[in-house]
Amino acid sequence: MTKAWTPFSFIRYFFFSLAGGMLALQIGFILQILLLSVSNPISTSFITNEYIRLCKNSRDCSIKKTWVNYEDIGYPIKKAVIASEDANFVEHKGIEVESLLKAWERNNKKGKFIAGGSTITQQLAKNLYLSSEKNYLRKAQELALTFYIESFLDKQRIFEIYLNVVEWGEGIFGIQEASKYYYAKDANQLTNYQAARLAAALPAPKCFDDDIYCGHININFSKKTSTIAKRMGVADIPSDDGLGKYIQKNKKRYKNIIVRTNLDDL
Repeated sequence: MTKAWTPFSFIRYFFFSLAGGMLALQIGFILQILLLSVSNPISTSFITNEYIRLCKNSRDCSIKKTWVNYEDIGYPIKKAVIASEDANFVEHKGIEVESLLKAWERNNKKGKFIAGGSTITQQLAKNLYLSSEKNYLRKAQELALTFYIESFLDKQRIFEIYLNVVEWGEGIFGIQEASKYYYAKDANQLTNYQAARLAAALPAPKCFDDDIYCGHININFSKKTSTIAKRMGVADIPSDDGLGKYIQKNKKRYKNIIVRTNLDDL
């Protein structure tokens, strides 16, 4: 004789099923991250979503992505990205509590989710497995993924994957394709100014590529480029770059805000 369901037994069954599903999902994520230690990702959540979007909106739904090994990526772009996105990348364990608290305060003040306070590792977790949707449930999963990534991959591998999968424009993913698209050169040939300019695009790559995606939002990429270049350090800006000449003239003014990225520790 089949035992009748009671409200309590139904609720218990529901929560056990939910917990089992969540556990299976986390195990799946961990296995995928372990695989990244020996192989490169074929695609990401962001690349898949962009492919679908392009196919819906145009006949050309091609995605531009070319993997380039860490040692074949130039020093300027590595330093520029860290200076722009995550100055303490080498030192932290994937999460910066102070940045998260600041983001929490901003969100509460605005009454909606507008800032995430994400490190490079958190951005990689989101790009690989999640969506661009902004809510606290997705943020919680992002933090869990960040912990897994930092536990199973070293910093150099994390940074290598990030530079190869991050979006840099419509259908453009990874630093090699970004370098070719914007400057017709390989990722190891970028100047300091070009690196700073590309790093400035990361928070809003489609706006950088084509301002029709920004609508009424005004992003001053030139100003952001200048800030990143200052953080990279005056000595690293070639004198033949117009931006470098400007910083050289204002060396005293900017000497205290240079970010020490310690890339040699990767």
